[in-house]
Amino acid sequence: MTTPTKGISLWVALVASLIMAGCHIDSDHRSGRSVTETRSAQLGDAKSVNVEVHMGAGELKLGGGASDLMDGDFTVERAGIEPEIDYHVSGGRGTLSIRQPSGGKADIRLKNDVPMELEVKLGAGKSELIVGSLELRKLDVSVGVGECTVDLAGDWKENLKATIKGGIGKATVLLPEDTGVRVKAHGGIGEIRRGPLEQKGGAFVNEAYGKSPVTLEVEVEGGIGEINLEISEGPPVI
Repeated sequence: MTTPTKGISLWVALVASLIMAGCHIDSDHRSGRSVTETRSAQLGDAKSVNVEVHMGAGELKLGGGASDLMDGDFTVERAGIEPEIDYHVSGGRGTLSIRQPSGGKADIRLKNDVPMELEVKLGAGKSELIVGSLELRKLDVSVGVGECTVDLAGDWKENLKATIKGGIGKATVLLPEDTGVRVKAHGGIGEIRRGPLEQKGGAFVNEAYGKSPVTLEVEVEGGIGEINLEISEGPPVI
């Protein structure tokens, strides 16, 4: 029979082992610890690119500033869950697929001056998408479980169609101040907060809507959680 003292000792030992298991430093797979590697993709002769990013449970940061089509730092916790990256070009159009399994971290940078359509599917965790410096034509984001920020602040030269589907948790959409924005919001079980946007017909718009030569058409579908629409205070960081 286990005494109370022994039971407490076993519980402390178990908690300590779990804490130690969660503490990782960059090393190699043979040590059983996490490892970070840099991966890249070259644009080649593509004139435009479709980019698909599928992120399992973990942490994602995505933005611009890559020297070529893509470079990124990927951290995985064990062998066998390395990121899967595929790129090919057909008829002058490139297709880049990035899949990061659960239990990792990804810091992905894309080339700023390439016409691009971007699809991001998120699992559980924290994500930050700073895409205002990219030459996006279309953006689709599916939020999973956790917290996600989509930063659309930037100097937009072309119209954008964006769809953001909320999941379970909190999603924040930062909108530009000087570019016209029109948001259609469909509520789920959660709440959609429109911030300073004004209602016009069946949508919400900012002060620049109808005045700027470029318009961002954003469709937001609420999930089980909270979606906040905010005006960004400045240009994107990346």
